[in-house]
Amino acid sequence: MTVTTTDALQEAQRRYVERNPESRRLHLERARFMPGGNARTVIHVEPFPLTIVHGEGARITDADGHSYVDFLGEYTAGLYGHSQPQIREAIRRALDDGLSFGAPNRYEGRLAAMICDRFPSVELVRFCNSGTEANLLAMSLARVATGRETIVVFAGGYHGGVFFFETAAGSPLNAPFPFRVGEYNDVEGALRLIDGDVAAVVVEPVQGSAGVIPGDVGFLATLREATTQHGALLVFDEVMTSRLATGGMQQVLGITPDLTTFGKYLGGGLAFGAFGGRADLMSRFDPSREDALPHAGTFNNAVLTMAAGAAGLELYGHKAVSRLNALGDRLRARLNVIDGEISATGYGSLVGMHLTRDAVHRKSDSPKRPEQQALLHLHLLERGYTYARRGFIALSLPIEEHDVDGFAEAVEELYAASSM
Repeated sequence: MTVTTTDALQEAQRRYVERNPESRRLHLERARFMPGGNARTVIHVEPFPLTIVHGEGARITDADGHSYVDFLGEYTAGLYGHSQPQIREAIRRALDDGLSFGAPNRYEGRLAAMICDRFPSVELVRFCNSGTEANLLAMSLARVATGRETIVVFAGGYHGGVFFFETAAGSPLNAPFPFRVGEYNDVEGALRLIDGDVAAVVVEPVQGSAGVIPGDVGFLATLREATTQHGALLVFDEVMTSRLATGGMQQVLGITPDLTTFGKYLGGGLAFGAFGGRADLMSRFDPSREDALPHAGTFNNAVLTMAAGAAGLELYGHKAVSRLNALGDRLRARLNVIDGEISATGYGSLVGMHLTRDAVHRKSDSPKRPEQQALLHLHLLERGYTYARRGFIALSLPIEEHDVDGFAEAVEELYAASSM
């Protein structure tokens, strides 16, 4: 008798529920007080998500005692792994001196200098609390600086909780800016959208949420040329991609945006956001100016985040970047030779798995196959690997070659045993 994907998924779900009674209980308990039992849509999976109770190195442990190699890496924020010793020590030292001062602290200037030194576009930088906030402030600055209102973005782009463009229609919760939504990696289409009414073009050099899809160099270079021609600003959203080189993807591409937004790992694993760029733009936030733009935020310079961020960047130099990117290249190479409807995209330590053999240049090229995605995800969990069910992978520094090979072998095992 042929086992269908639906049958295999139902059996995998049955085993999952049986293996994880405590995670199920905790999920139901949370759901009494939190809609859906969670605070982030992206971490929910059916029939319920695992509750993680411990992390160390590249491993996490759930409430039922199962251990996994963490290939999710907190959606790139977990670059340093769990409980990195130097970062923990930096947090302890900062904690001993006190938490919230309502004033500048000894760590923020150091972290700011490190960011300005690393990223080609950043002459001055401003801190905030998340990548969402960073993009909101960058877009708002662009609108003030140009005197225009329209923002150009691209389908599949995710620039934060209120800037989500899974489709051209966008999320109903998006901030009410006048957006023009183009197709990613479509040069001619982008040129039709950029004119004298546009304040900024906001783009990820590698689209993360869409499936870890690299931007073509020609496409991104065209955006630079067109924004310059029409007096608009080019904003690189490097919230995820800043980890892919010591100077981010802008360094790899040789393209310098006017503004860059940051988040994720640059806070050392704590809540963080930042935006920076040309001095003439960023200096508008200098409070000593008569025309200064106000920018508030109680935790913009949170002591622990500033200390953790600076400690983390000391660890992430050229050697560490190269090693981690090589592991991502190794994983993509392994996945792309599997006999089945699966392929991998990405750059360096960021990997996207797609259930197709066709080339993926934009989100619409990647077919939606929820049953197959769920089956693959549950299979990998049983083999001791965790990642985002949609196929998103972000490697962390404690990951080793044997972890990458084991993950690929577990994927190969499912395809060899099924008709996926």
